[in-house]
Amino acid sequence: MNKILTRAATVSSAVIAMSMVPLAGTSFAASCSGAGCDNQGPRATACETANVSTERTIDNNGRKAELRWSMGCTAAWVRVTNNSSNSLYNSFGYIEKYDVSGKLIRSLSIRVPSTTGGSDWSNMLGGGGYYYRVCVSFVGNEYPMKCSTKF
Repeated sequence: MNKILTRAATVSSAVIAMSMVPLAGTSFAASCSGAGCDNQGPRATACETANVSTERTIDNNGRKAELRWSMGCTAAWVRVTNNSSNSLYNSFGYIEKYDVSGKLIRSLSIRVPSTTGGSDWSNMLGGGGYYYRVCVSFVGNEYPMKCSTKF
């Protein structure tokens, strides 16, 4: 009888443990929405996989900034990639959030090391009913900062 109870307990423990392991391909709901996503990371909140699109792209001498928009989170961020053959300078990406009157509400930035092919993304700014734009620059006076149109 003790062997049967021990085996039953072992099987029960295994079943409980297996039920807590997510299956491959399981999607997780994003952990923020709208302005609740402000200054949170798109990966940490699962927003980077919540119906994401690239709404604007701007290039500044091989340094590309993309305005990434998560419909699932109603939030945006800037992704910067350094594709310049001159990797002497770090790249800087900015995302800006504007109200309907055109007033800048908040901005966030990210620095991408000068390594060619290096990329990184900022934290998010969120909320419907706002306008967003991204900008890209790099250290040096040869090229001014470039910004996308608002989305």
